[in-house]
Amino acid sequence: MFPFRILIAGAAVLLLAGGGAWWFLGGEGREDVLPTPPDPPRLTDAPEYERCLDMLDDDPEGARSLAESWGMEGGGEGAAHCAALAALTLGEAERAAEALERIASRSQAGIAARAAVFGQAGEAWIAAGKPLRAHAALTLALALAPSDPGLLSERAMALLALDRPAEALADAEQAVAGDAANASAWVLRASALRRLERVGPAGESVAEALRLEPDNVEALLERGIIRQIQGEGAAARADWERVIELAPDAAAADLAAQNMALIEAGPARR
Repeated sequence: MFPFRILIAGAAVLLLAGGGAWWFLGGEGREDVLPTPPDPPRLTDAPEYERCLDMLDDDPEGARSLAESWGMEGGGEGAAHCAALAALTLGEAERAAEALERIASRSQAGIAARAAVFGQAGEAWIAAGKPLRAHAALTLALALAPSDPGLLSERAMALLALDRPAEALADAEQAVAGDAANASAWVLRASALRRLERVGPAGESVAEALRLEPDNVEALLERGIIRQIQGEGAAARADWERVIELAPDAAAADLAAQNMALIEAGPARR
């Protein structure tokens, strides 16, 4: 499974025409600190590498300093990898994506590690607001690890951002087949189905996500959109209010609030 996620899957803001939605998050220059991977792929067994990775969560600036000094002492791709992850954690998504792609392309590590680093590059490109670059990186990752459910989920996310829901659905279907316990993959599947106007199956998919994780805010956000499309306005609002209650500072809460504002504005202002 892919080692970490930097974006919510399936976040959406309602749009006017046809009940569609645009859920993609990210953009150049975002300054918020991003979560770090709990278990990044290991490119080396050097103790400096382990120490640097351990610092990412609590002290990304310190991790970057360590990686830079170690790199000058011959740290090689291990130092470069940790520096790229530190940049990603600090919100420098495009810089991190470019570095991660270089590392994955040149690395002498095993296939699984190289695939995971290409996957990290894909996530970083999504965070940078460049889903086409993300799709390319994730396709390279999947060439190395074709059945990896996490990588398939990430590429589905990029495909949704590119408004290619049929392809996104194909990847999401493979992802849930490979890891039926991954709630985020079920949310992505629901988003793709909804975009294809298959609202009933989309509702079933998001219901499975919420069975797995009842307080998954991305699933609640998506279910609210599906309920709104089905004319269940009160139930949709309840889902979005629950998102805000569970994660008031998260992007999902902002999107839930935007959805409620659009509904309250009425047709004249949408």
